[in-house]
Amino acid sequence: MDLPETMHDFLLVFLGSGLLLGSLGVVLLTNPIFSAFSLGLVLVCISLLYILANSHFVAASQLLIYVGAINILIIFAVMFMNSSEYYQDLNLWTVGDGMTLIVCTSIFVSLITIISDTSWYGIIWTTRPNQIIEQDLISTSQQIGIHLSTDFFLPFELISIILLVSLIGAIVVARH
Repeated sequence: MDLPETMHDFLLVFLGSGLLLGSLGVVLLTNPIFSAFSLGLVLVCISLLYILANSHFVAASQLLIYVGAINILIIFAVMFMNSSEYYQDLNLWTVGDGMTLIVCTSIFVSLITIISDTSWYGIIWTTRPNQIIEQDLISTSQQIGIHLSTDFFLPFELISIILLVSLIGAIVVARH
């Protein structure tokens, strides 16, 4: 977007704090409905961050697919669940929770290590003689594919990890 730098920074901090608060709500809230609504807040904040990055197609896809379909599906699954059965067996800590904590922490630490150690400016997608110029491409879908595989690769993969975790969580909740 073509915003002044102070407004852009304010929106970035505002959306980042909404993203963090929503993420904490997904993890810490015990009511599954509130947790699903917090997931919706997280996905909307990610979509608005895409708009700030001038990636309007990815932002619209984020809203339609993740917020419009996946999060609504999770909310309906939680609403159809019998909540009295869910709260009867409420253990504070189990062995599975410890294993999950260890696995998730190790994945998080490895991702942070890889992201911080990678020289992102040194990555060159094509060599000069074979370089694809966006104006030479026939359709906008080719341009979107190039942007998703280069400029927006990391956010796209992070969203897919969030989706995978939320689907696994919905399956675990539905199994009870």
